[in-house]
Amino acid sequence: MPSAEFRFHGELNDFLAPVRRRRPFAQAVTRRASVKDVIEALGVPHTEVDVIVVDGVSVGFDHRLEAGACPRVAVYPWSLAPPLAEVHHLRPRPPRPPRWVLDVHLGRLAGYLRLLGFDCRYRNDLRDPELAACAAEEGRVLLTRDRRLLQRRCVTLGHFVRADAPRRQLEEVCAVFDLYDAFAPFSRCTRCNGRLAPVEKARVVHRLEPLTRRYVERFLECRDCGQLYWHGSHMGPMRELVAQLRRGRPDNDARGRYVP
Repeated sequence: MPSAEFRFHGELNDFLAPVRRRRPFAQAVTRRASVKDVIEALGVPHTEVDVIVVDGVSVGFDHRLEAGACPRVAVYPWSLAPPLAEVHHLRPRPPRPPRWVLDVHLGRLAGYLRLLGFDCRYRNDLRDPELAACAAEEGRVLLTRDRRLLQRRCVTLGHFVRADAPRRQLEEVCAVFDLYDAFAPFSRCTRCNGRLAPVEKARVVHRLEPLTRRYVERFLECRDCGQLYWHGSHMGPMRELVAQLRRGRPDNDARGRYVP
């Protein structure tokens, strides 16, 4: 069967079998297969790809690989630029700051992002078609650990979360999308994603525990679900979390691939 020579760069190698990582390899292609189809058949979601170079020319996802021509295909992520004068970028940049939709396995990460003030759609009962539709219709970045979900045709903005632990996932997303200047702690409800707004104590005093009623004067209320928030003993850990994230910020030469 005719083949093409593929070479994947940077973090795209995470999706390949070890024997294919960081080296050229031959891949069989069917008659006039699109380069996108072959890339995703190899396990690399299209949302992770920014530039495809075929025989020295930057091409789109719909480029057809001519069977029998044995083309050389180089595939680049957002973080790396090919050595070409003219480059066709395949993935749109997300809004600044990004808005998110997260799959059912990333509930803790959704809570962290909401705590930092980011708009996150999350429910633990959303199915894959609903997640993909939400990302496409609302221009949200889909965060998931399911590469098949990212391969859905309607999804254009997405990221495969590599880390396992929620805190490491947060650090990863902050670095990849360079979120540090967009932190706005205590501006969103961690329970429902609604906006928080100041509320007079007199309006909510009947909902307070005795010690809170006695010692706390300033409150925030979710405009959607009514959840109450106030600055208490958790403020110290929250400030430390933000400080630690900012201390781990990559320098300008190593920042996230989605920076405009």
